[in-house]
Amino acid sequence: MPVSLSDIVASLPSDEAWGPPTTTNSLVDGVPYAPYSKSDKLGRMADWTTEGKDREGRGGGRHYNRNYKDQQVYGAGTSSLFAVQVAEDESSFSVVDNTRASTKTRGFGRGGATFIRGRGRGGRDQRGGRGTFQRVGARGAQQNTYYDNRGGRGGRGGRRFGGWKDYDKPQRNRDSSVNIKPDWQMLEEIDFNRLAKLNLETSTGEDIDSYGFLYYYDRSYDKPPVKNTERKLNVVDRAAYNVTTSQDPIIHELAEKDEATIFATDNILSMLMCAPRSVYSWDMVITRSGNKIFLDKRDGSSLDMVSVNENAADAPLEASEGNKDQINFPGALALEATFINHNFVNQTVIESENSKFEMQHENPFYNPSEETEALASKAYKYRRFDLSLEKDEDPLHLIVRTELDAVVKNNISGEDQFLVVKALNEFDHKAQGSGGALDWRTKLTSQRGAVVATEMKNNSCKLARWTVQSILARADVMKLGFVSRTTPKSNDRHVILGVVGYDPRKFAEQMNLNLNNGWGIVRTIIDMIRAMNKDGKYVLVKDPNKNLLRLYE
Repeated sequence: MPVSLSDIVASLPSDEAWGPPTTTNSLVDGVPYAPYSKSDKLGRMADWTTEGKDREGRGGGRHYNRNYKDQQVYGAGTSSLFAVQVAEDESSFSVVDNTRASTKTRGFGRGGATFIRGRGRGGRDQRGGRGTFQRVGARGAQQNTYYDNRGGRGGRGGRRFGGWKDYDKPQRNRDSSVNIKPDWQMLEEIDFNRLAKLNLETSTGEDIDSYGFLYYYDRSYDKPPVKNTERKLNVVDRAAYNVTTSQDPIIHELAEKDEATIFATDNILSMLMCAPRSVYSWDMVITRSGNKIFLDKRDGSSLDMVSVNENAADAPLEASEGNKDQINFPGALALEATFINHNFVNQTVIESENSKFEMQHENPFYNPSEETEALASKAYKYRRFDLSLEKDEDPLHLIVRTELDAVVKNNISGEDQFLVVKALNEFDHKAQGSGGALDWRTKLTSQRGAVVATEMKNNSCKLARWTVQSILARADVMKLGFVSRTTPKSNDRHVILGVVGYDPRKFAEQMNLNLNNGWGIVRTIIDMIRAMNKDGKYVLVKDPNKNLLRLYE
């Protein structure tokens, strides 16, 4: 029998609310009912296959491990609902820790940090075998274990010191290398991510002319020094020149002869090619005159300085950032490294007028009537590279002035091999900013690979630039010297701990350095300048705090 609408309306409850009846009874079949929160995750009722994830640490700090984030805690919001009151207070109960401390610990002062370096694969929670970084509290009351996730291959992309505590670090604010004036107009802003994707294949280049001379390298420096008989680094005053592109008389001659469109020095070009690796601010002046483009640097530019631990996760701090050690400021370290490099090259060659390698022409910058110092062993090779693309109507050539430091006879063939000589320096492996470096005095002979790998990580930009300069000059070998302070607290006396030779091209592969990417960056910047269609000066600046390049007019 059909039900009429009036019967349905009449059967509705008389009060305003409707639905299931409300009750104050919180028992379901005699068992307390736990309210369910939407934020609770449903997971396993019990899991005996894995270790407990939320065991409390000794000071109440929870020991996070890598799988912890995957755990789903049921009823997390209602932990206090079924809390049982224990008669005795268990918080005063503690267990004595009787585990033996590792012998490979290195303390930093009283109650400081302890660095435990692990070897091999390590446990499941520290793949890559880089050990753990433990902070030991001053009173020993609380102990947190931080995992240093830099392990794996080359440590790229790994988290830095402190792991999950990294967000607590204040953002560093560095100053720009040049004051941006208000009347400068910003034309372009280029992100490093864009630069890293560029690619341009070029030939190995051709020699146009060579100037200067080279002394022969002293092979005795290649032998590992006997303990406590390291050679001191001496001050060797020699006239060396680092003239910018537009003031080079040879480059002016080549520009007038229309030998190329773009002109640069290896010092400036290597910085542009390795720009994505740079952290500190730098700048270069790009001058356009007619169809010619000159890549220049300012007087006293940061491009002339040798940075120290620029790429370290915990790079040297400025005074404003709390560093009280004046000799370990970034600027002081750069000055020290530049001084070491200048003297190291002059000390490792055998200065003999009878056995030196003469280039086609004399040094173009030396004037014997004005100079009081003798000329340093240095050769300048002017080399041309083709940066043309298929779509270009006219060929686009670049001439770069490259530098060589010494020459050595090949042991087998007896041919002369050209060298680029550079020096890495150690200031204090226990100081802030050392980037976890090993002690060179004890480890350089036994663990040379580990020492070089740490330097590749902490000085990625500097080593990449040196490698690019060696490849541009077609050097056969790049000699890297390892120079350390005689005492960590004095930055004016140094000792040479050893010298290692590398093939620049193989070294570039080890560093994951792609020269085609560097040429792509150079071509991109040049295309931006050519698109302006007017003569003038442009400034390319690396942002001091972001991974950006900015082009100003």
